[in-house]
Amino acid sequence: MRFRAKLLDIVSINHFSSVVATLARNIKTCVLKLTPAKICFVISDRGVIGGTNVWCEIQQSNFFDDYKIEGKDESNEIYMEVNIEQLSRALKSSFNAQAVRIKLTKKQGALLTIEIAQPTLTGVQRTITHDLPVSMVPQRLWTQYQEPDMPDVDVSIYLPPLRLLRTVVDRMKAMGNHVVVSANMSGELQLKIETEAVTATTYFKDLQNHQFDLSSSGMSHDQATLYQARVDLKKFSQFLQGQFSPTKVICNVIDGRGLQLFLLHEDVSLQFYIPAVSR
Repeated sequence: MRFRAKLLDIVSINHFSSVVATLARNIKTCVLKLTPAKICFVISDRGVIGGTNVWCEIQQSNFFDDYKIEGKDESNEIYMEVNIEQLSRALKSSFNAQAVRIKLTKKQGALLTIEIAQPTLTGVQRTITHDLPVSMVPQRLWTQYQEPDMPDVDVSIYLPPLRLLRTVVDRMKAMGNHVVVSANMSGELQLKIETEAVTATTYFKDLQNHQFDLSSSGMSHDQATLYQARVDLKKFSQFLQGQFSPTKVICNVIDGRGLQLFLLHEDVSLQFYIPAVSR
């Protein structure tokens, strides 16, 4: 298997670095799925009670100036487990870089090698190299790392600006460990903290709803009905801490079961699933 890619545009370099930094705030390790068209970062804790699923995909043609992959068979895909925190730290040195090269190499084991070309005052290019150990995922396990199925959503709503939500949620963290997220198809969203000592609710109105085909999604036609999920406040807060600026943020509520959250950009899709917790 072979893989190499190159970024030359500083905007693309910084954007790619910010996406990885956003993921590193939420997860430590993930599976990196490489295909001819996309790069996907995948984590699935389905075997862990209360686990959070994360799926992030980027269109490689919108980032990379050169991108070549030779997979194991006709699928032409490569799956590897990578420490996303190490990858994020390596990419931090790409600020003002002239080029970033990423390739799959092998020394004593499989490595994801990051080469960062930096300018110097003398005009001589300086190259910083990071070798990140990776574990190749056996092909028999690839089915575990596919895009999550769309659940039966009860309500879908566009969230208010993330900066505003961060302020609200940061204040709530001082009051409790869980938040009840409620929404309806009339553009209403509620964030509620309930403890023995205090109950506090923040209301948002006149938001836009993301429309589905109601006949196939299982969503109710009752626009005013509130659906809710009680989730871990820390996990919800982590979702809001992204370092890239999405154009749209969607929250899907699966009543009593969890939240499906999307950060959408022109060339990036970042999806979280946070399961509900009981009282």
